[in-house]
Amino acid sequence: MLYLSRKIHFSATHVYRNPAWSEEKNRQIFGLCSNPSGHGHDYTLEVMVKGHLNDKSGIVVNTTDIKLLVKQFVDEELDGKFLDREHPHFQNHIPTTENLAAYIWQSLETRFEDCVLHRIQLHENHYLFSAKEADSLVNLTRKYHFCAAHRLHSEHLTPEENLELFGKCNNPHGHGHNYYLDVTVKGEPDPITGMIINLAELDEIVEREVLDKFDHKHLNLDTVEFKELNPTSEVVALVIYNMLHAHLPSLHKIGLWETEKNYFEYAGPSVSL
Repeated sequence: MLYLSRKIHFSATHVYRNPAWSEEKNRQIFGLCSNPSGHGHDYTLEVMVKGHLNDKSGIVVNTTDIKLLVKQFVDEELDGKFLDREHPHFQNHIPTTENLAAYIWQSLETRFEDCVLHRIQLHENHYLFSAKEADSLVNLTRKYHFCAAHRLHSEHLTPEENLELFGKCNNPHGHGHNYYLDVTVKGEPDPITGMIINLAELDEIVEREVLDKFDHKHLNLDTVEFKELNPTSEVVALVIYNMLHAHLPSLHKIGLWETEKNYFEYAGPSVSL
């Protein structure tokens, strides 16, 4: 099975509001997104399909065909629209990123020929995106940033072995990174709010449990979590997952960007290779 994807860009306006709630409650639940005048985003929609290779053509499907099919749908239904005022579905479903991703999946799932829709990802901005695959719940990923130093050194190895394995990263004084942290939750969007979790609540938990403890710190020297652990990015991802799991029942996985080139992911002990 081969997988291929195509990106489409569109712009849309929306507002998060429940007409049955007071102005105060709408602001409490949806924050700035409750502005009655609306707000907008430049969305990036990534559509991934899968299929078998055509031995004669050497392709699964022409990516131009994917582009045309998805673009027609986007142009007709989403691009340039005030979603909850102009789109029938979103007059009854708050157009959160999660609800949008679920609706796009539902709308595109049966439209492809010679291939099968595998996954859609909808990026609202650099720090927030939602994803949907077949027979699965909706994912929502929020990106965070923190700066920290660390030294890679294992007490189970000799000084020579540490230096050989970790090189410059074994510098006794440590070195630093601009870490980006992806926190992914998974579930059914709430039928009233359209959210898997309130983003303000998610932000508060991640800031309290992780960012306040790690940001602008030396992980080896300033944190309880790494007093006895070698803070490789693999270990940092696992530790952050465990720090958040008890506070986020919907937590699906943690992604940690050590640099633009180095990414590490942990989805809990129940996920096997």
